Amino acid sequence: MSETIESLRQRMERAALELDFEEAKRCRDRIALLRGRATADEAEQADLEGIERQKPGAMGLGTSQQRVAPPPGWTKPAKPDPMTTGRSTRGRRRRP
Repeated sequence: MSETIESLRQRMERAALELDFEEAKRCRDRIALLRGRATADEAEQADLEGIERQKPGAMGLGTSQQRVAPPPGWTKPAKPDPMTTGRSTRGRRRRP
C-alpha cells in the first residue's frame, strides 16, 4: 500500500511540474482515499468529479450558515465621540 501511495505522490508531483493540475488533483484525491483505508481498486474506480474540497478557514461549527449582507447602498454610521459619549450634566453636583 505504501508503494502505491508513494507512486501516486510521485505522479502527482510530476503532473504538477508539467502544469497538469487536473491529473495532480486526481492523484491527490486517490492518495486521500488510500489513507482513509480504501483499497487500491476502490481508489482507482472512485468517481471524484463531483467532490468539492472544503475551503480553508471555513471549518468548524456554524460555518455552513450564510453571513448577513447589508442592503445595497447602506453605509456604516459614524462612531460617537468617546470624549463626549456617556457624559451627562444631569445628576452631577456642580462646584460653587
